[in-house]
Amino acid sequence: MPETPGAPGRRDTRSLPRRPRNSGPFDREAPLYGALDLGTNNCRLLIARPSRDGFRVVDSFSRIVRLGESLSRTGRLDDRAMDRAYDALALCAERLVRKGVDPKRLTAVATQACRMAENGPAFVERVRHGTGLRLRIIDPAEEAALSVAGCLNLFDPRAEAVLVIDVGGGSTELSWLMKGPRGFETAAWMSAPLGVVSLAERHPEPEGSPPEWYEAMVADFGAAIAAGGPEGPDFLTRVGAGRGHMVGTSGAITSLAGIHLGLRRYQRDLVDGLWMTRGDCEKAADRLIALGPAGRAAESCIGPDRADLVLAGAAILEAVQRAWPCERVRVADRGLREGLLLQKMREDRQPKPRRRRRRKRAGGGGGE
Repeated sequence: MPETPGAPGRRDTRSLPRRPRNSGPFDREAPLYGALDLGTNNCRLLIARPSRDGFRVVDSFSRIVRLGESLSRTGRLDDRAMDRAYDALALCAERLVRKGVDPKRLTAVATQACRMAENGPAFVERVRHGTGLRLRIIDPAEEAALSVAGCLNLFDPRAEAVLVIDVGGGSTELSWLMKGPRGFETAAWMSAPLGVVSLAERHPEPEGSPPEWYEAMVADFGAAIAAGGPEGPDFLTRVGAGRGHMVGTSGAITSLAGIHLGLRRYQRDLVDGLWMTRGDCEKAADRLIALGPAGRAAESCIGPDRADLVLAGAAILEAVQRAWPCERVRVADRGLREGLLLQKMREDRQPKPRRRRRRKRAGGGGGE
C-alpha cells in the first residue's frame, strides 16, 4: 500500500497524531463523548473516549438514509426519506443511552438537506420530540471548518499547501490551506451546492454508462466551483512544485480507494490515510464506468446503496483535480464527526472562569 510516515496504523486512532514517547497510558475512566452527523445521504454516529493526545473510538454507527432524495426537485424532505432518517436517529439515541453518554457530551448536527429543505426545521423538531436528540443545523462555513479539523493529522507535515474536499450528499465543501508562520491557515473556502445525491439526480445514468454522461457530471461540477479558490497564484505554485496535496473525505472517495486497492471487503485501516495519485483516481473511475450499475452494486466496497452515487463522487473529485491540478490525494475516512468530537473535548478541557465574590462592607449592609 502506498503510504507515508504518520499514516494511521491498523487500529482506530483516527483522531490521533503520532503518539509522543511519554504520553502515558490511555485513561479508561475518562467520560464518553458522542458526535452525530445527519447528512443528505448518511446518518453517522461516533462514540469516543478522550485520551491525552486525541481520542479513542469505542463505538460507531453508519446508515445510508438518503434524506435528501428528490429534495433538489421539490425543495422539501420526502416523507419516506424522513422516516428512514428518523429510524436511524432513533437507533443512535438508543445506542447513546446504552453506552451511557451524557447528553451534555453529545454534539448532534444536520447539514445540507435540513439547511435547504423548507420542512427541515420541522423535521429537526420531530426528531427532538420523538428521540430526545437535539440536532443543530450548521451552516456551510462551520461544516467546512469541522471537516478540516477532523482531517488535520492527515496533512503531510512537509506540505506547504493542502486542499481539503469534503464531498457530501447535497453539497461539497472545499478548503484551501497554506502553511504560514503559525502552521496551516485557511486561505479560502467555498461550499458548492452539489453533492453525490444532487449531482446523480441531475444526471441519471443512461443505459451503457457512456463516457459522455460521466463527462457531463464533471463539467457540471466544474462550473459550480469555477469562482472558488484563493486569490493569487501562490497556492497553485506550491502545488505545481510538488509541495502540496489534496485530502478527500467522503464515502464516495473511500469507495474509490477500495476499488483502487482491489479490496474484497472494505477495510478502514487500509483506506484511511492512503495516498493515491491523480492517475490512480482516474483509473478507478474508468473501472467503475466499465462495471456498470449491476457490477458496481456487486462490489463489496460499494454495494447497491452507493452504486448510483459513487461515480458522481468520482466526477466531483475529477472536476476539482482539473481546476486545481494536484498529483497527490490522501484519502480520509474521517472528517466532520471527528472535528465535532475534538471541538467538544477541547471546550470541556478549558478551565471555566471563576466568579469573583463580592466582599461585604465592614459594619453591615444597608443602603443610603
